[in-house]
Amino acid sequence: MTDTTHQTRFTGQLLAYAASEAAAKASRLLVVVAVARMLDAEAIGIAAAALAAGDILKALTENGVGQRIISAPADELAARCNTARRIFWLWCGGLFAAQLGIAGLLLVAGNPQMAGLLALLAVEYLFMPAGLVQAALAMREGKLRQTAAIAGGQVVGANIMTALLALVWASPLALVLPRVLSAPIWLVLMRRLRPWTADRAAGTAPLRPFLAYGWAVLGVELVKVMRMQADKLVVGAMLGAETLGIYFMAFNAGLGLATSFTQAFSVVLFPHLCAAGDRMGALRHGLTVSLAVLSPLVLVQACLAPLYVPLLFGPGWEGAAHVVSILCLAALPNVIWSATAGWLRAEGRPQQELAVSVILAAALVLNSALLAPFGLTAIAVGYLALSALIMLSATAFLLPSRPSHTKAA
Repeated sequence: MTDTTHQTRFTGQLLAYAASEAAAKASRLLVVVAVARMLDAEAIGIAAAALAAGDILKALTENGVGQRIISAPADELAARCNTARRIFWLWCGGLFAAQLGIAGLLLVAGNPQMAGLLALLAVEYLFMPAGLVQAALAMREGKLRQTAAIAGGQVVGANIMTALLALVWASPLALVLPRVLSAPIWLVLMRRLRPWTADRAAGTAPLRPFLAYGWAVLGVELVKVMRMQADKLVVGAMLGAETLGIYFMAFNAGLGLATSFTQAFSVVLFPHLCAAGDRMGALRHGLTVSLAVLSPLVLVQACLAPLYVPLLFGPGWEGAAHVVSILCLAALPNVIWSATAGWLRAEGRPQQELAVSVILAAALVLNSALLAPFGLTAIAVGYLALSALIMLSATAFLLPSRPSHTKAA
């Protein structure tokens, strides 16, 4: 495949994921409107805390195993898939048990509502391992338009269910239950997209390379979700559930679009880099296309926040508009760093991504803790300034100026 064809294919795949995310965000508006109008800030805060705790554990599912399948040489693929299947089942089963254990501790501690929400979220782990090898193979084979449609369908389905539940049953459960109910959608569609059965004759791949690569990827994903969620836990602990509810809504309205786009960009970029002859050229092209798509959307979203926030959220949410505007702007450095991180993983250097992620997470959590007494606006300004400084500095330091050619991971 020529570089031009490869770049054209990447652009099409990215646009497919962008369209999937646009559909997801359009359905997310239903959730925002329904939740803001039917649930009070305290109920939103309780659900936000449960989702944050659940997402921190769910980050442990991103352990680099799927990326080992995507980057595998053809003669090692069957064996890697066999090993990956075993890892997925053992790992997800362990996370299911761990989350139930945490829910049990919360129940004993006298917080039955939070315990019930966490226990319910744990059911997601029972659906995941049966489709993860198939998902990685589909991405390896360039079926990213289809995986985008599946991911978008799952999110749209969950969002519609959330909006309907919020309208008929104003409870924190309305934000949590659809996550579980939509999991079978993903599983069934992924198994149909890329059927796969284990090839016993191929044996298994050595476990050590999975561990050597995976521990750093696992650390990155855990630190990343802690970075995205820990500030909410700090705000809740220092300012209360009501303020956390306001911050949760502002954060999702401001960074929700960009976070979804960045995740989609990362999914498309990694197989794009693994298949490219000139990785730096592929990286520059991918980042240029992504910034061209995202930048106008971010600027428009930031400028129009004072208009759409009170319109969508309803009376009483006007004060969150300027926080939404500030957080919107953090999307751009986030996409740039996501491109750098994808390149580091393709080069087999996730340890460097982990080091930067730890610095970034520590700085942003400290920002929330130090600026919480000054209000949500101060936290948002600090978040934007620190994330831009650290992400852009790391990108300038880690990316080489010379072309980087494909090598097996």
